[in-house]
Amino acid sequence: MVSRLIYGFEADLWTLERVGLVVDRVTGVALSRASVWRLLTGRLGWSLQRPERRAVERDESEIARWIAHEWPRIKKRR
Repeated sequence: MVSRLIYGFEADLWTLERVGLVVDRVTGVALSRASVWRLLTGRLGWSLQRPERRAVERDESEIARWIAHEWPRIKKRR
């Protein structure tokens, strides 16, 4: 994938507007949002993707430990 920093974007989120901007910068062709959408989905076969929202502090091993030990203990009380 093309680095976002090459095109001056701070985040990894690629919107229709951003893709349209890059297409315009690279090819000189200005596309509407609808045209960018048709290009990505129809021509290239891409689909809408939403970024995962996960905390940076997330500790997978602690989550697995909690599910294995704490959740069954809590569930038994019900």
